[in-house]
Amino acid sequence: MDTYSIFREIADSWVLLAMFLFFLGVCAWAFRPGARETHKDIANIPFRHEDKPAGDGELPRAQH
Repeated sequence: MDTYSIFREIADSWVLLAMFLFFLGVCAWAFRPGARETHKDIANIPFRHEDKPAGDGELPRAQH
């Protein structure tokens, strides 16, 4: 069996399985219950400075 065939069999089975498990891990990490507050904070970034533009040295409200 040549090298190409060996790598092709590995890529067809084990690498596909590894990528699928990585995808499931990323989904589980993104939708974990503890991430809800972080996602809310990130979603509200465009509305942080409604009354005036942010200055150069101004910190976001969450970091005060």
